[in-house]
Amino acid sequence: MTIPDPPPGRPARIGVIDDHEIAILGLKAMMETTSDLAFVGGGATVKDLLTITTELDLVVLDLRLDDGSSPRKNVEELRSHGIECLVYTSAEEAYLVRSAAAAGVLGVVRKSPRAVEILEAIRAAVRGETIATMDWAAAIDADQEFVEVNLSPRQREVLELYASGEANARVAKLTGLSVDTVSQYLGRIRNKYAAAGRPAPTKTDLYKRAVEDGWLPMPRRPRD
Repeated sequence: MTIPDPPPGRPARIGVIDDHEIAILGLKAMMETTSDLAFVGGGATVKDLLTITTELDLVVLDLRLDDGSSPRKNVEELRSHGIECLVYTSAEEAYLVRSAAAAGVLGVVRKSPRAVEILEAIRAAVRGETIATMDWAAAIDADQEFVEVNLSPRQREVLELYASGEANARVAKLTGLSVDTVSQYLGRIRNKYAAAGRPAPTKTDLYKRAVEDGWLPMPRRPRD
């Protein structure tokens, strides 16, 4: 997908999503030193930012948010509004980076580099360039044996309900399927994970796989 440049004379409109206000204020202060990047708004969640505006050229997105939302679903929601994303994060689990990468983020930049490096990464992302940092490469290379499992929308629905704690009968009621059909779906899902070398024989295993693939939210983290 080619990202059009901002109209001549208009700075790129940037949004920030981070559940630490200091991170939002830090990026805002960085962009205020430039003439080509304009901080438009920030929020603790995707919903918070989209409530402010959807007229954005780029969103700088923290991977792990306090609402437990998955990077994959956050990126997909933003891209559904035509907004591209750059991940801005401290050291995180490789599967979180992989989840965001699978949804199509432009790259990953750490929170630790100098401001000038972060601003250059944002500018490159605005131009539609891939930000191929060492963190990006390491997260992908660290999981050379990882094989993503493709599930149908119905299989995802069943997995999300069942792995989040619902019993077969409750899943059947919520989906309008029979209990036997739910069991068949779960069997097929387990077979797909086993074939990918990521077996999930127990309900807990299915929960882990659903989180790894971005189908379920991550466990909430304690506040710092």
